[in-house]
Amino acid sequence: MAGRLALEKKGFDVRILKLKEISSVCDYFLIVSGEADIHVKAIAQSIIEGLKEAGERPMHVEGMVEGNWVLLDYIDVIVHVFKEPTRQFYSLERLWGDAPIEELADEALAG
Repeated sequence: MAGRLALEKKGFDVRILKLKEISSVCDYFLIVSGEADIHVKAIAQSIIEGLKEAGERPMHVEGMVEGNWVLLDYIDVIVHVFKEPTRQFYSLERLWGDAPIEELADEALAG
């Protein structure tokens, strides 16, 4: 659901890293990019509000003031919303290179 919410706010390069089998940190990372700090914040806020309506609240939120990298910790799922240059710098997909990755696209909204 968080991935769909990100796509609805025009987030791009949306990926799910499946960490369940390789780490005890969490089960999944959702990683999404935004164009600018205001876009990153809008994507993150949309995810927070959408999941709140579904009865889910984050245990921790970081980065909403700056908007460069927002982290939403839902325990089993950690959402990372990045401004693209910051995403490239930290390269979580490379850091967690053993994790299977699923890419979400706008077509996911149709279903």
